[in-house]
Order: sequence, then structure tokens, then C-alpha cells
Amino acid sequence: MKQAASGDTVKVHYKGTLKTGEQFDSSEGREPLEFTLGEGKVIKGFEDAIVGLKPGDSKTVEIPSDQAYGDYDKQLLWDVDRGNIPEDIELKTGLMLESVQSDGRRIPVTVTNIMDEKVTLDANHPLAGQDLVFEIELVTIQ
Repeated sequence: MKQAASGDTVKVHYKGTLKTGEQFDSSEGREPLEFTLGEGKVIKGFEDAIVGLKPGDSKTVEIPSDQAYGDYDKQLLWDVDRGNIPEDIELKTGLMLESVQSDGRRIPVTVTNIMDEKVTLDANHPLAGQDLVFEIELVTIQ
């Protein structure tokens, strides 16, 4: 039976948890996740865990933060003037927004602090700095 290798399109079911056991994502109740190995569409550690598996194989893998969403970077915390945020947005801690950069790039940010005149935005991925655990089942190789 064929083993998954770079260039193969695969379908996987998965459950992602933090080391504390808290679940942050799962394919349960959905179609399997489909992607091509080697294209970088999923985090490196997740992709690496699938290489060598055969359809029907399952595996649990711990992925350190540097192979997941990277370390938490304090330089990605920005204090912006409250006036730079549209008035129709009801600000609250944890709110996800999009910051449009001067070059047109859109960066997802999370509101982490609201002050009288400033708002702190965090451009780190919500799972940055976290070691992740994935239970993975390879469904098919195409």
C-alpha cells in the first residue's frame, strides 16, 4: 500500500489540542481536510507527521511551537489610536479584526486591551507560542 509522500494530495481527519488537553480544532463532523504535501498549506509539523503514513494509519504527534505557529512575538503587539478604528465596531477584548497595511496586505489582529485613547492589537496567531498535539488519521492518498 502506498505511503504518503511529498507531492501527494491527502485527506486527513484530525483533532488538535493544547498540551493541557484543551481542544482548539477538529475535523469531527466535517469532511476530511484535503491538501497537497509539500505545498506549505498546513503547519510544517502537521505535514511532516503525515509523510510515511498509509491510508487507515493513525498517529498522535506533539508539534513544538517553532514547527506550528512560531514563538509569541511581543513586537507584534500594537497600540493604535482608538480613532483609527471605525466607530461602528463595538470593541471588546478578544475581538478579531483585520488591519490593512499601507501596502494593501491584510493582517488578522486580536483586540487585547482597550484604554481611553488607545487600543492594543495583537498580530500573533492565537496559537503562537503553544506546543500542539494532533491526533491524525490518514483517510486517502490521491
